[in-house]
Amino acid sequence: MTQTYMVSGMTCNGCAATVKKSLASVAHVEQVTIDLDEGRAEISTTGLVPLVQFQKSLSTYPAYTIAEWNQGSQSIHAQKSINPDLSFWRDTNVWQRASLNTLNCLVGCSIGDFAAVIFLQRFYPDTLMSVQMILATVAGLITSVSMETILLKYRENFAWSTALQTALSMSFISMIAMELVMNATDFMITGGKAAFGNPLYWTALGVAMIAGFLAPLPYNYYKLKKFNKACH
Repeated sequence: MTQTYMVSGMTCNGCAATVKKSLASVAHVEQVTIDLDEGRAEISTTGLVPLVQFQKSLSTYPAYTIAEWNQGSQSIHAQKSINPDLSFWRDTNVWQRASLNTLNCLVGCSIGDFAAVIFLQRFYPDTLMSVQMILATVAGLITSVSMETILLKYRENFAWSTALQTALSMSFISMIAMELVMNATDFMITGGKAAFGNPLYWTALGVAMIAGFLAPLPYNYYKLKKFNKACH
């Protein structure tokens, strides 16, 4: 028999994979199909399995909740898609989630970005500034994806391949925007030179990181709120 439930809290393909694995671990479950866009789980079982068993399987992940699916659930989902709430941009919880995701990205981007700039200016000072910015951006993307992959692996218990794929698919657009804004801001203020003894450099660094945080934040919020997907 097949039982259909509404699952909330899933924000990406990685979340869907986690929910699917947890639900599939329940006794008498043969197959689990997750519809991320609808927030729906179809579970094939050899017999009737109480809802409480599925809720218990997700207890390790408090962000996910499962409830009975009914036609009203589908109607509400469709109505929200056609007539979005006027308070779309006023969800404090979503802003907090988006801010945390963006902060994780910022830390990863910053590590690679500034490490590349310092390395180039220390050992290859004659490198063209445009080349330095490109290499710093690439380094920032690599460290950010690596950091996100590790977090998904150990925080969400993803397989390495799933963690890497999820990090790439969710984070890339946001990270590119962040890297471009950070490098452009730093270049406009300091010319891109890492002068640690100059207070202006640290001022520029702070401004660049704030700009890099704010640039993708609305996009991250939009993806979380409208499509229930995390961009990273």
